[in-house]
Amino acid sequence: MPRSVNHVASKAKRTRILKQTKGYFGARKNVWTVAKNTWEKGLTYAYRDRRNKKRNFRALWIQRINAAARLEGLSYSTLMGALHKAGIEINRKVLADLAVNNPDAFKAIVAKVK
Repeated sequence: MPRSVNHVASKAKRTRILKQTKGYFGARKNVWTVAKNTWEKGLTYAYRDRRNKKRNFRALWIQRINAAARLEGLSYSTLMGALHKAGIEINRKVLADLAVNNPDAFKAIVAKVK
């Protein structure tokens, strides 16, 4: 009796992964072993960078708030300390958005804590 292998499922799996590696360079897109390794490594990078993205955005918000605060004569740290003392609970994301898109509202917040 011949050996039974579920070739339908294994071929489907290979096809699915090769579809996901479409657009990669050279053998990474069409040679099964190379494509599978690249695909797995890509999943690792995706997992890692979903966490790094949060760090990067927080750093960007801080830079934007600092730039806007310096136009008002404050540093980032003094502004955040003053906000905390005044009891104004506004997160960095919203504060950075105000600094970029609505400078008048940002100035009003700074005037309130000065």
